[in-house]
Amino acid sequence: MYFCSTFARLNATTLIHYISSRISASEKAVKNTITLLNEDCSIPFIARYRKEKTGNLDEVTIAQIANLKEEFEALEKRKNTVIKAIEEQGLLGEELRHKILKAATITQVEDLYLPFKKKRKTKAEVARKNGLEPLAKILMHQKTDTVEATANRFLNGEVTTKEKALEGARHIIAEWINDRADIRNIVRKDMYRFATITSKVVPRVAKEDSAQRFKDYFDWSENLSRIPSHRILALLRAEKEGYLKIKVVLDDVPILEKLDRKLIRANNASAAEVQLAIDDAYKRLLFPSLSNEALQTTKSKADEDAIKVFAKNLQQLLLGAPLGEKRILAIDPGFRTGCKIVCLNKQGNILYHDTVFPHAPHHKKLEAEYLLKQVTKKQQIEAIAIGNGTASRETEQFIRAITFSSPIEVFVVSEAGASIYSASPIARAEFPALDITVRGAISIGRRLADPLAELVKIDAKSIGVGQYQHDVDQTKLKNALDNVVAHCVNKVGVNINTASASLLQYVSGVGPKLAENIVRFRDENGGFTSKKQIKKVPRLGEKAFEQSAGFLRIKNGENPLDDSGVHPECYALVKKMAKDHGYTIHQIIRNKEILDRIELQNYTTDTFGIPTLRDIIKELEKPGLDPRAKAKAFRFNEEVKKIEDLKIGMELPGIINNITNFGCFVDIGLKESGLVHISNLSNTFVKDVNEHVKLQQQVTVKVLEVDLQRKRIQLSMRF
Repeated sequence: MYFCSTFARLNATTLIHYISSRISASEKAVKNTITLLNEDCSIPFIARYRKEKTGNLDEVTIAQIANLKEEFEALEKRKNTVIKAIEEQGLLGEELRHKILKAATITQVEDLYLPFKKKRKTKAEVARKNGLEPLAKILMHQKTDTVEATANRFLNGEVTTKEKALEGARHIIAEWINDRADIRNIVRKDMYRFATITSKVVPRVAKEDSAQRFKDYFDWSENLSRIPSHRILALLRAEKEGYLKIKVVLDDVPILEKLDRKLIRANNASAAEVQLAIDDAYKRLLFPSLSNEALQTTKSKADEDAIKVFAKNLQQLLLGAPLGEKRILAIDPGFRTGCKIVCLNKQGNILYHDTVFPHAPHHKKLEAEYLLKQVTKKQQIEAIAIGNGTASRETEQFIRAITFSSPIEVFVVSEAGASIYSASPIARAEFPALDITVRGAISIGRRLADPLAELVKIDAKSIGVGQYQHDVDQTKLKNALDNVVAHCVNKVGVNINTASASLLQYVSGVGPKLAENIVRFRDENGGFTSKKQIKKVPRLGEKAFEQSAGFLRIKNGENPLDDSGVHPECYALVKKMAKDHGYTIHQIIRNKEILDRIELQNYTTDTFGIPTLRDIIKELEKPGLDPRAKAKAFRFNEEVKKIEDLKIGMELPGIINNITNFGCFVDIGLKESGLVHISNLSNTFVKDVNEHVKLQQQVTVKVLEVDLQRKRIQLSMRF
């Protein structure tokens, strides 16, 4: 980025200081990272291939820099807008300009702007039009004791009594008080320290079944600054749905005493009028405005917490263990409509589909068993994936009782979001001739083979691994989840010859349009045989190639490095390493003995230092290594089929299917997941749930409590 003015250079310096003072990174690393971001480099690319420039910053820190950069730019933009607006009114002095430019937050800027902001028809504005501002100034000086006589001088056709004159003057004073940044900060400070949030049930809905979800909050009070994120989001949802009335409460006596000490300078009649104006300003203007601000700030923090939880869960889910390239039979279970079955080859392409009816009301178990035996043998099935929705347990029990001609592993797979995918334009484009239920079964099978490749086709909010995801800021949520998906896709790497456009669009530097172009080029010209060939894709220029090439994989291509995370810009360097030791690239790949003999310091350049060289060696040892674990089969307790089967103290196998700040939810094979509260996660203190459990982790839990009416199960992992 080039700056052509002193102001721009100063602004850039301020930006670097603004960011480096808020994170653990040097100003040089921040400056270089900002330069790379301004050059349209993606966060995964910067973290992976520009370590020398950033001082080896990770993706989390680089993302923080990107967010702080946006925050700073928004702040500066708002400052410029406010300065211009006040300047146009002819009221901008140098002192005020300096204060605005020095403001560190949007709130500070808005407080400084408030006295100059055009207001709606307020009581103070009406009083000014009626000529009462001079009276307000006299009272504010607090030097007169004859306020009634003074007020009589301002009577006119609109102001007919001295009482109305004094009231109008107090309205003007109240607005002055409300507009003062120092006064707002006094109230704001107490608001954030001492305010409580209270909730009361709306009487007319108190006994409705749907209201019982919020029964704990029918009469609730808690400090606003300390309320957990999940609780404030629950309260706000309950209010939105009409079950609760919530409000912010603050003891006004201490605050009014502080304001009196700040503003009252005499003991006379005019000071008494000012005191009345203080009370009015606080109750009518300051408290409503700042209590709403405090509530919104608490909501914003809760949004951030909830989004972080969702992002962590989504990352764990996307990086879930794949079964890999296996021939899979997938089943979307059902009772009346039957079980939809599909057979997929190792690439996830459909080979066969049908419907069987082993359960009530059809009871065609023998016919279903015969067909499944024939199909699994003919299609050489290696694994069976069963959706975890309706009839899942019954279908699993039925499948496990069948003796197949060869050993077949059985997996239960989450269906969350599968119905949304099956009705989506992506699914219709992939399988235009297939029924929506068949598409759902295909998705279940593909999820087992490669969760990441399949889940990217679904709106992340529909996967069901967050808390109150529909109540948080949707723009921030989408940005955070998109970043998580991009991180996971680039961490694993993508086979350019088999990946869908849905997966390719998250590769660094690609995006939706280029992803479609890649797939279209592949369909028209056959698979890619080298990374150089990628440049032939329409509209995929040098920048997109630079950003994407390291994350794309070509199996069995012309160059073995094309199936690795080594960036093409380093191919010549790898060739030199091999040649210097008397080998070809083919010979040094996976040959740890040779690779260990390479002295990295001999190959450093101005562009590539030791961090990048270490990454290259690591990649050459295991090129294209998938960082994910492998899928493991799992069985629920076959004696537990409904919530009524649970007994206190029973120990059960389960799979963690959601993580929140207050605990984790565990699938124990029922429609209802059980909650392990944070207090029951471990025999030791738990500060962060994610430090103790992971999504899809197989665990053993103990039943603590079963609420049949509300369908709630309390579990423990303390033994």
